Amino acid sequence: MINVFIDGREGTTGLQIQSRLEAREDVRLLAIDEALRKDEAARKVLLNSADCVFLCLPDAAARQAVALIDNPDVVVLDASTAHRTEPGWVYGFPELSPEHRSALKESRRIAVPGCHASGFCALVYPLVRKGLLPSDAALSCTSLTGYSGGGKSMIAQYEGGDPPRGAQPYALALHHKHLPEMTAVCCLQTPPIFSPCVVPVRQGMLVSVPVFLSAQSLHAALAAHYDGVDNVRVMPFEGENPQAFLDMEALNGTDKLEIFVFGHDRQSLLVARLDNLGKGAAGAAVQCMELRFGLRARDTAPDIRP
Repeated sequence: MINVFIDGREGTTGLQIQSRLEAREDVRLLAIDEALRKDEAARKVLLNSADCVFLCLPDAAARQAVALIDNPDVVVLDASTAHRTEPGWVYGFPELSPEHRSALKESRRIAVPGCHASGFCALVYPLVRKGLLPSDAALSCTSLTGYSGGGKSMIAQYEGGDPPRGAQPYALALHHKHLPEMTAVCCLQTPPIFSPCVVPVRQGMLVSVPVFLSAQSLHAALAAHYDGVDNVRVMPFEGENPQAFLDMEALNGTDKLEIFVFGHDRQSLLVARLDNLGKGAAGAAVQCMELRFGLRARDTAPDIRP
């Protein structure tokens, strides 16, 4: 059994992680008194007493929490963007390659990927690695996401009396916080043009990348790359099927990611489907913990409505 402390358990991701772990017999959750949850000394004791620490905090607070840890045996899983491109931190997407998986199993500093970035990297990383996409490729990416990815404030906005209607594009100035990891993890020289959009569903995500290459060849490359890999599945090739339709909520309640390739011999549309609260957040964090500590994997994504 491992001792786990969730720093920032009051947020959406923290609540999801806590709900996943509290009934497990192989995990003991360490709790802080509600009155002391912002007390640095009290937090430091728990941060250094745990075998595994989940950070579900804003970036500055996540960096501060890491600075409070002086026990060299503590494994930190950071769900913020603070450390995703930092030296010494492993990117927590073990399905990307055997090297990612091996590094995660040995590391004490693991950065949990962002939800949009998970879809983008799942599509682009293998193609750059195989030389099908050059590192200087000029790419664009569109991502549709459920509103739960915006945390408590956005959930309250959408589930209140006067929710926004229709799709809500954002990050229009092209400086989204996931761009650094999307660029670095995929070994790109230039960040993609990234257009995320919130839609009025609670959760679910579709991340798409158009490419001027043969759809069938890209599908074959992605299928070979992820052959036999848990949690990521390349779906059968549908090519130019005019009836193709994707339900962005189809993987809700799971920690899976599905890859689709559409198009013809000159153009392709690559699409990743996932639950933004599952493989896009809490699910990925728990999967990293299971792999790092050799625990039995469980694909359980509870419905937590703060």
